[in-house]
Amino acid sequence: MKLSQLIQRLPLQVGATVLGLMTLIASPMETRGEDGWVHYQGKAGAGQGKRIVFITGDEEYRSEEGMPMMAKILSVHHGFDCTVLFAMDDATGTIDPNNQTNIKGMSFVQEADLVVLFTRFRELADDQMKYFADYFESGKPIIGLRTATHAFSYSRNKESAYIDYHWQSKRWPGGFGQQVLGETWVNHHGHHGQESTRGVIEGQSKAHPILRGVADIWGPTDVYGVAHLPSDITVLVHGLSLAGMQPDSLPNYDKPLMPVAWVREHPQPHGKHNRVFCTTMGAATDLESAGLRRLLVNACYWSLGMEQAIPESSNVDLVEPFKPTPFGFNGFVQGIKPSSHALK
Repeated sequence: MKLSQLIQRLPLQVGATVLGLMTLIASPMETRGEDGWVHYQGKAGAGQGKRIVFITGDEEYRSEEGMPMMAKILSVHHGFDCTVLFAMDDATGTIDPNNQTNIKGMSFVQEADLVVLFTRFRELADDQMKYFADYFESGKPIIGLRTATHAFSYSRNKESAYIDYHWQSKRWPGGFGQQVLGETWVNHHGHHGQESTRGVIEGQSKAHPILRGVADIWGPTDVYGVAHLPSDITVLVHGLSLAGMQPDSLPNYDKPLMPVAWVREHPQPHGKHNRVFCTTMGAATDLESAGLRRLLVNACYWSLGMEQAIPESSNVDLVEPFKPTPFGFNGFVQGIKPSSHALK
């Protein structure tokens, strides 16, 4: 006998209660703030049926603000099912970007079709980190933003199974950032806090689908130094240092252009390849740039092998008002729970 037929034989009130519980369980919750993540169910769009998990956790660039905003755009305008994970203070149930050892909900990565990584110097417990390592080793796509080049730092537990992910690893030089994304932490090429970044599209890559409809990229964060990019990288955007913190600040021509966005396919031993997109931009304040938001939305399509579905001008309109907190250490807004980022 089918379950639906069994429910029909129950007394009316009991059957309604059981059916209601089944509906609640089967329907993704809009938010599970008490557990340390927020979920946005995909609406209509080309991305329906695809799941994106954002892993946040950095002390400086407000990934905990920028990634929920991007997830809303991707779910509401493009149909992707999005979940954002946060570094958490378990004692208060609030987001704590300074907590380097605890990101809740890592098990969601098991079911992801795409992971967007925006962390800095994280040292997750092995039972959390295993979900990410298994995902990566399966050959699925990865997007890395800003400090993801130095996403992991294993300085506490020298016996961790994931010690080689460390950004200064000698055995796997440069760790996950250099080996997979293409670069680890090098330096501030631009004058941090005094020089901003103008994105300059690489002419030889202008036909790349990720650049479709992309123009006028600017962000107040500085250009990162790049020194180790492998030969299989395709640079999409270079960063020009501006001698000021406004979009119309004059260029600092004393500093050469540096790559700030690129793609590659990282090979796995079993023959599969991770499609990788990385940008050293992406702070919450950078994401006020519609051009940068469009670059990231297009990168999600491309990473998932959906480049043919990238619109001529992807919709990157803000779903809700977005007023990002300026970047800086210890500048995060305290007392915020994941549920605060739920769609209103």
